[in-house]
Amino acid sequence: MITRDHRPWPTPPQRSWSFRMLRRLALTAVVSLAALAAAVPASTATASGSLGPTPAAVPTSGPLAAARPALGPLPMPMPLPLPGFLDGGDGAGPGEAGEALTRLTVSVENTGVAGADGTFELECGPTGGSHPRGQAACDRLAEAGATRAGRQELFRPTPEGTMCTMIHGGDAFARIVGTWEGRAVDTTASRRDGCEIARWNSLVPVLPDVR
Repeated sequence: MITRDHRPWPTPPQRSWSFRMLRRLALTAVVSLAALAAAVPASTATASGSLGPTPAAVPTSGPLAAARPALGPLPMPMPLPLPGFLDGGDGAGPGEAGEALTRLTVSVENTGVAGADGTFELECGPTGGSHPRGQAACDRLAEAGATRAGRQELFRPTPEGTMCTMIHGGDAFARIVGTWEGRAVDTTASRRDGCEIARWNSLVPVLPDVR
């Protein structure tokens, strides 16, 4: 007769509490180190050719991405006008390339000087027209335009009430119409008294020298 042994099966040895705790702590440490390594940016340049620290990644989703303002395209800068000598012009100033800064019509009569009477065109910048002394006339205009007083006085009529000497310089009469350095000009000149004689002489060689 076989007698059955009713003793329970032997169970495997139970792992101690301290071993389970150490395993849990080790797993926690590994996860923490992995997260720290992903968050910390790379350090400064190394001998391998790195140029500097690597910036932290910008979040593209989640609460931080929602808080980050949306950046639109940057505005394009407005183009700057080029000087005349770069954009194909001659540096003359406003207007089309090559346009004369000064364009005057000079009409002269009753001078008593051969070849002085007539109507002449004068252009400056560049010099052109039918004026018999075009370059000298442009030089005189440039000289006057270089100073504030010259710009104000050259074509200004003699003010009313000015005391002038009673010297008659002849019957010469002139009219100048057009543009001088971008300013409109429409003036007359004569030699009827001392003031007008001085004014006429200041406009030579734009006007003929009849002294």
